[in-house]
Amino acid sequence: MTRGEATQYKVHYKGPETENDFIIFVEDREALNKWREDTSVPLAHVVQSFKVFTTHQQGASGALDGASKQILETEFGTSVDEEVIKTILQKGDVKEMEGHARNGSMNDSRGGYAATR
Repeated sequence: MTRGEATQYKVHYKGPETENDFIIFVEDREALNKWREDTSVPLAHVVQSFKVFTTHQQGASGALDGASKQILETEFGTSVDEEVIKTILQKGDVKEMEGHARNGSMNDSRGGYAATR
Protein backbone atom coordinates (compact mmCIF):
# COMPACT_ATOMS: atom_id res chain seq x y z
CA MET A 1 0.00 0.00 0.00
CA THR A 2 1.31 3.41 -0.91
CA ARG A 3 2.21 5.83 1.85
CA GLY A 4 -0.92 7.60 3.15
CA GLU A 5 -3.35 5.37 1.27
CA ALA A 6 -6.26 3.98 3.28
CA THR A 7 -9.87 2.94 2.96
CA GLN A 8 -12.36 5.47 4.27
CA TYR A 9 -15.96 4.80 5.20
CA LYS A 10 -18.77 7.29 5.09
CA VAL A 11 -22.48 7.06 5.71
CA HIS A 12 -24.65 8.75 3.08
CA TYR A 13 -28.21 9.84 3.89
CA LYS A 14 -30.60 11.37 1.36
CA GLY A 15 -32.88 13.73 3.24
CA PRO A 16 -36.58 13.42 2.35
CA GLU A 17 -37.46 17.00 3.34
CA THR A 18 -34.89 19.12 1.54
CA GLU A 19 -33.49 16.34 -0.67
CA ASN A 20 -30.02 17.33 0.53
CA ASP A 21 -27.40 14.62 0.81
CA PHE A 22 -25.73 14.27 4.21
CA ILE A 23 -22.40 12.57 4.95
CA ILE A 24 -20.83 11.33 8.19
CA PHE A 25 -17.36 9.76 8.22
CA VAL A 26 -17.06 6.60 10.32
CA GLU A 27 -14.09 4.59 11.56
CA ASP A 28 -15.11 1.42 9.75
CA ARG A 29 -18.07 -0.71 8.76
CA GLU A 30 -17.64 -3.06 11.73
CA ALA A 31 -17.82 -0.25 14.31
CA LEU A 32 -20.97 1.08 12.65
CA ASN A 33 -22.61 -2.35 12.61
CA LYS A 34 -21.82 -2.82 16.32
CA TRP A 35 -23.40 0.55 17.09
CA ARG A 36 -26.49 -0.27 15.00
CA GLU A 37 -26.94 -3.47 17.03
CA ASP A 38 -26.19 -1.82 20.39
CA THR A 39 -26.64 1.96 20.56
CA SER A 40 -25.04 2.05 24.01
CA VAL A 41 -21.66 1.91 22.19
CA PRO A 42 -20.25 5.46 22.43
CA LEU A 43 -20.53 7.45 19.21
CA ALA A 44 -16.90 8.48 19.64
CA HIS A 45 -15.96 4.85 18.85
CA VAL A 46 -17.93 4.98 15.60
CA VAL A 47 -17.57 8.40 13.96
CA GLN A 48 -14.32 10.02 12.89
CA SER A 49 -15.63 13.46 13.83
CA PHE A 50 -18.87 14.97 15.07
CA LYS A 51 -19.21 16.99 11.87
CA VAL A 52 -22.14 16.63 9.48
CA PHE A 53 -21.41 17.37 5.84
CA THR A 54 -23.76 18.06 2.95
CA THR A 55 -23.20 17.77 -0.80
CA HIS A 56 -26.16 20.00 -1.74
CA GLN A 57 -28.06 17.39 -3.75
CA GLN A 58 -24.96 16.05 -5.52
CA GLY A 59 -25.09 12.53 -4.11
CA ALA A 60 -22.54 10.67 -2.05
CA SER A 61 -19.56 11.85 -4.08
CA GLY A 62 -20.27 15.58 -4.39
CA ALA A 63 -18.14 18.34 -2.92
CA LEU A 64 -18.47 18.41 0.88
CA ASP A 65 -19.58 21.46 2.85
CA GLY A 66 -20.33 21.66 6.54
CA ALA A 67 -24.11 21.43 7.02
CA SER A 68 -25.52 24.64 8.48
CA LYS A 69 -27.71 24.62 11.59
CA GLN A 70 -30.60 25.90 9.43
CA ILE A 71 -30.33 22.97 6.98
CA LEU A 72 -30.14 20.48 9.87
CA GLU A 73 -33.14 22.09 11.60
CA THR A 74 -35.21 21.96 8.40
CA GLU A 75 -34.29 18.37 7.61
CA PHE A 76 -34.13 16.72 11.04
CA GLY A 77 -36.20 19.04 13.25
CA THR A 78 -33.11 19.68 15.38
CA SER A 79 -29.68 21.17 14.94
CA VAL A 80 -28.12 19.12 17.76
CA ASP A 81 -25.23 17.35 16.03
CA GLU A 82 -25.44 14.17 18.12
CA GLU A 83 -29.14 13.63 17.33
CA VAL A 84 -28.59 14.31 13.63
CA ILE A 85 -25.61 11.96 13.53
CA LYS A 86 -27.64 9.17 15.16
CA THR A 87 -30.37 9.54 12.52
CA ILE A 88 -27.87 9.47 9.66
CA LEU A 89 -26.08 6.44 11.10
CA GLN A 90 -29.36 4.55 11.54
CA LYS A 91 -30.93 5.37 8.17
CA GLY A 92 -27.94 5.99 5.89
CA ASP A 93 -26.03 3.75 3.50
CA VAL A 94 -22.36 2.91 4.06
CA LYS A 95 -20.02 3.88 1.23
CA GLU A 96 -16.46 2.65 1.01
CA MET A 97 -13.84 4.70 -0.79
CA GLU A 98 -10.14 4.37 -1.32
CA GLY A 99 -8.07 7.21 0.07
CA HIS A 100 -5.56 8.84 -2.18
CA ALA A 101 -1.88 8.23 -1.76
CA ARG A 102 0.17 11.25 -0.80
CA ASN A 103 2.02 12.48 -3.82
CA GLY A 104 4.99 14.74 -3.88
CA SER A 105 8.61 14.87 -3.01
CA MET A 106 9.72 12.71 -0.13
CA ASN A 107 12.88 14.67 0.66
CA ASP A 108 13.45 18.02 -1.01
CA SER A 109 16.89 18.37 0.54
CA ARG A 110 18.26 15.56 -1.62
CA GLY A 111 18.42 16.42 -5.26
CA GLY A 112 17.14 18.94 -7.68
CA TYR A 113 19.19 21.73 -6.17
CA ALA A 114 22.90 22.14 -6.60
CA ALA A 115 24.68 24.90 -4.76
CA THR A 116 26.82 27.08 -6.96
CA ARG A 117 29.97 28.82 -5.84
